[in-house]
Amino acid sequence: MNIYKEQESNVWKTWFLMSLFLVIIIGIGWTFSYIYGNPIILVVAVVFSLVMNVISYWYSDSIVLSLYSAKPVTREDYTDLWNITENISISAGLPMPKLYVIAESQPNAFATGRDPKHSAVAVTSGLLEILNRSELEGVIAHEMAHIGNRDTLLQTVIVVLVGFVALLSDFFMRSQLLGAGKRDSDSKAGGVIVLVGIVLAIIAPIAVTLIQLAISRKREFLADATGALFTRYPEGLAMALQKISADTKPMRMANHATAHLFISNPFGAKKSLMNLFATHPPVVDRINKLMGK
Repeated sequence: MNIYKEQESNVWKTWFLMSLFLVIIIGIGWTFSYIYGNPIILVVAVVFSLVMNVISYWYSDSIVLSLYSAKPVTREDYTDLWNITENISISAGLPMPKLYVIAESQPNAFATGRDPKHSAVAVTSGLLEILNRSELEGVIAHEMAHIGNRDTLLQTVIVVLVGFVALLSDFFMRSQLLGAGKRDSDSKAGGVIVLVGIVLAIIAPIAVTLIQLAISRKREFLADATGALFTRYPEGLAMALQKISADTKPMRMANHATAHLFISNPFGAKKSLMNLFATHPPVVDRINKLMGK
């Protein structure tokens, strides 16, 4: 696959998702403004959708990092990690990303950011404990490949937009359970609120699944291959993947909406096999490709 075409494709997919979110929220706002005869509702929906698109583009990386309580590190804190990332950045021709460590025993890592100049790589403390230098180079190169391929823009925006669809679903369903719409239960408005809540409740998990499927096996294979080019040592990443996959315990803070960000399934090898299938190719296939088998 042509890397430049992949980069362009990811940018277009991101704008499509943001536009779709805009249309959905405005559509919901128009429906309620029509039902209640109040145009202010539509104005609020337009403003809300625009604000959420701005937040998802500019701040989605910060949101994801905060979800995992990732702590920024310096060269003095983690000298090897810093030097490895700096060297790979130079060989890949990419800016040095910000580095974060997550206090989590499961070995894992992910990259985030809207573009290479505003990127970050987060690794778990468990990853740093079990990998040697060449293996860690392989993992960092894989994450740098995601940054260079513009995967991070698409992956991180997805987390925020899908998350807010889930929040909207929860809001509508809870408003009915708490009786917020009782006075309208016999009216068109009450019926529409219930309908919107049900639709969003159905859409939210389906959207997560479909989007995880969109983060295809092809993208992970491409990041593996590109990372191997950066290090000129595919065996490093292959051995790292072998060690990472051997750890079957799930992350304490594992989240279905963010599972596709990680280099390996955060729910562990023995859990959520459908998510593993959707977001990550089998480790043995990735290792075989890296080793030219």
